[in-house]
Amino acid sequence: MTDTLRIAVVGHTNTGKTSLIRTLLRDAGFGDVSTRPGTTRHVEGASLLVDGEALVQLFDTPGMEDAIALLEYIEGLQLPGERLDGPERVERFLASAEARGRFEQEAKVLRQLLASDAAFFVVDVRDPVLAKHRDELTILAACARPLLPVLNFVARPESREAAWREALARLGLHAQVHFDTVLPEQGGERRLYESLATLIHAQRARLERLITAHEREAQRRRASAARLVADLLVDVAATRRSVANGPQEEITRAIARLREDLRRREQACVDELLRLYRFGPDDVRTAELPLLDGRWEQDLFSAEIARTLGIKLGKGAAAGAAVGVGIDLMTGGLTLGAAAALGALAGGAAQAVQQLGGRLAGMLTGQRELTVDDAVTRVLATRQQSLLRALEGRGHAALTPIELDNPEVRRWRERPLPEAIVRARAHPEWSSLAGAGYADRPGREDRVAELADALQLEAAAQARPAS
Repeated sequence: MTDTLRIAVVGHTNTGKTSLIRTLLRDAGFGDVSTRPGTTRHVEGASLLVDGEALVQLFDTPGMEDAIALLEYIEGLQLPGERLDGPERVERFLASAEARGRFEQEAKVLRQLLASDAAFFVVDVRDPVLAKHRDELTILAACARPLLPVLNFVARPESREAAWREALARLGLHAQVHFDTVLPEQGGERRLYESLATLIHAQRARLERLITAHEREAQRRRASAARLVADLLVDVAATRRSVANGPQEEITRAIARLREDLRRREQACVDELLRLYRFGPDDVRTAELPLLDGRWEQDLFSAEIARTLGIKLGKGAAAGAAVGVGIDLMTGGLTLGAAAALGALAGGAAQAVQQLGGRLAGMLTGQRELTVDDAVTRVLATRQQSLLRALEGRGHAALTPIELDNPEVRRWRERPLPEAIVRARAHPEWSSLAGAGYADRPGREDRVAELADALQLEAAAQARPAS
């Protein structure tokens, strides 16, 4: 054994060998994945690192193309009366002229397998079990290296998993693992390495270290993803645009600008999530946001602002309430509750006046405020949650993009919005769409962290199997 565990990835042509390595590396750029057979023509290696150390090396190999003829040729090389073991027979073949000609691709596979500590034998379980597959396994077994069958594409309706498991068992390969390279199951990577550890016990500690490191990385990735989505939702909920209550064309243009800003803000979040999960921009297609008519702000004195005023003003709020009635009569457009709060401002602290004075002045002079409707916030939340679920279960060999449309998620459709979003509505200074400095505003960081924690808990609950 070398210091690095060397694993050859072998099998018939077009079974998903390169796809398996892409998914284990989390690298969609490794090798060349295609539906055409025989795409991989040379051995290509890559390392799995932990703390800068290469714990495991994976070697992609060409497909075995003519195992039936090769087995006949190898058996014919043995002279009468000779009793060569498997590796000796393989070495004799590799020294022959045919290993540099007719069976060149198979020779590359066998050389790499002899130089490795173990192998993943990748099976496309959609294929029927044929004689050529049995001969492939006979030849590979002759290299005397631990061989772990990896059953690929098990999630497809045309899967023949049961037939393959029986055929592999008949050949003495009872340790098997299913791992769909395009739609890997949660915990699939752990099962893969644990199964390998049963075949090469001396490498168990190394493989357990790899498992622990990758699961720790996955947890950090999920926490970062939840933070990105929470930041988006707080941004959107806090967004306010002051618009003159004038011609409809002005209002329409303001709504169009807001919608485009929201589209760009959502796309920025999507781009960050794709980079975090090591996918490219072509791995997702985003549908348009639903029609955004905008919402004329009617909750200037929402529960959150009332709470803020109550804390800051104390007894002054009650003292100024009577003045608000007169202001209500003058404006004619505010409710009695709003008038009471205006009166509170008249009798309250200068700090509260500074926070809300501009918005009150705007309402009194014909300015209105445009905010994002709750329905749009819910759509953004469901789309990002849907994207996260897709990224968590997507292998890096997938060739079709994720369709990010407007999914229905019960939690966001039926339940009240999270408290962090409700509170963000009262703090337009928290929105990045309002300009620089938003991230340092008091209270914003706490609300983003609170919402990110809630998103992680919700994702974990959805991932748990039903009891």
